[in-house]
Amino acid sequence: MSEKKVRVRFAPSPTGGLHLGGVRTVLFNYLFAKKHGGDFVLRIEDTDQSRYVEGAEKYIADCLAWCGLIPDESPAVGGQYAPYRQSERKVIYREYAERLVAQGHAYYAFDTPEELDAKRKEVPNFQYGHAHRSGLRNSLTLPLQEVETLLHNGTPHVIRIKMPDDETISFHDMIRGFVSFETAQVDDKVLLKADGMPTYHLAVVVDDYLMKISHAFRGEEWLPSAPVHLLLWEYLGWKADMPQWAHLPLILKPDGHGKLSKRDGARLGFPVYAMSWYDAKTDELTPGFRELGFLPEAFINLLAMLGWNDGTDQEIFTLDELVQKFSIERVSKAGAKFDFEKAKWYNAEWIKHASAEKLKVKVAEVLTAQGITINKEAYLLKIIDVVKDRCVLLADFYQQAGYFFRAPAEYDAASVIPKWNDAKNQFFAALKESFSLSAAFEPADLEARFKALAEEKGLKLGDVMLPFRIMLVGGKFGPHVFDIAALLGEGETLRRIDTALAVFSAPAA
Repeated sequence: MSEKKVRVRFAPSPTGGLHLGGVRTVLFNYLFAKKHGGDFVLRIEDTDQSRYVEGAEKYIADCLAWCGLIPDESPAVGGQYAPYRQSERKVIYREYAERLVAQGHAYYAFDTPEELDAKRKEVPNFQYGHAHRSGLRNSLTLPLQEVETLLHNGTPHVIRIKMPDDETISFHDMIRGFVSFETAQVDDKVLLKADGMPTYHLAVVVDDYLMKISHAFRGEEWLPSAPVHLLLWEYLGWKADMPQWAHLPLILKPDGHGKLSKRDGARLGFPVYAMSWYDAKTDELTPGFRELGFLPEAFINLLAMLGWNDGTDQEIFTLDELVQKFSIERVSKAGAKFDFEKAKWYNAEWIKHASAEKLKVKVAEVLTAQGITINKEAYLLKIIDVVKDRCVLLADFYQQAGYFFRAPAEYDAASVIPKWNDAKNQFFAALKESFSLSAAFEPADLEARFKALAEEKGLKLGDVMLPFRIMLVGGKFGPHVFDIAALLGEGETLRRIDTALAVFSAPAA
């Protein structure tokens, strides 16, 4: 196995939004492949046509593109093992299912849905397996001639694996170590459905073999399926080519009790999908991290830290750093609790350390969506540099930067008017005159003039600094107030003082 080229795959079903757990599976596959000079394959498992959702495949590809996790092979890119949609590989799977039947490792089952429903009502916790298969309509119980007649007549049927009655099956998991299963606990899974489509169990084994997948990383919820897959690799004669497996820990609810679901996100007020997903069938829009205002770098960073660390206290990683430092052995067996406040911290850190040039397009989108016109890119870049440390989500740039483009429509007057007096009126009238004499209109000069005037008028600095901030931005927020004034420029700063003075000095109604 060590001599094989590393080839990993992500094989989602196009049935809806991409859960952050799915993106983490992509990420760990991608990091492992790139660290070892291997290939990352995107394969679409669309064999269940009843659950197929139009647009879901493109959505998955768009999510991976946003995250920067670009497949080396995929339905869009192609590759030497194409096609990469299982629905386009349908003719491949029956050959292997029939081979298993011929070897005695699988059988035809002709039971109708109604017959199976009746059996489930009759037998508590019914499983189609060694305990009950002898009393059902399949090629193990029916005479050979009847089976041949049913097949010849095109009678609907499935092909099921014949699980051994009393074997112990084991394998080595790269995260969990030695794992064993008793076959008596596993039912005879359907391998080929009545419509000729394979189930996940058959398709994943056949495709992993034909596509020369060397390592298969998937969520721990797939562990119960492992014995079926192990037997298929053995029965088809491919055991020596079986990938090394790693079953990734679950991403848990914030309280640690159970797997994080879309319903949990809705209940607790945060997204669980990478990007917003609209379900046309239900007319439901489920929000995503991208639309909430997360940078893709932050999203990838926070996912990497859910169940993995490099053994140090480092928390901020670029994708290149993750590739260099990733090790599957450092992935925890235990589930990782999702903490949305920590997720926002990652985003704030990435915004803080991003250049204004990198942020300008995203910030411009936020501002223009609020009806703000941006005429000068240089001005926008300066503003981003001044306010980015105060932004947690990209949407925060509207509150933190919008006033640079649009004068306040209203003021936090309750913080000013109760303490307003004629002395403050006189101060700001004099401040306008002082500011108009500033040759450079730079923060340091404006601050010096402001403080000197306050001292001259016998006013405490705090008593006039807050009103000045509210005059410029409308509320008690924003960066250093003299940086704001300098960026607004002399004309706009003086205009805003005038406008606010009229409001603050107006007689009470």
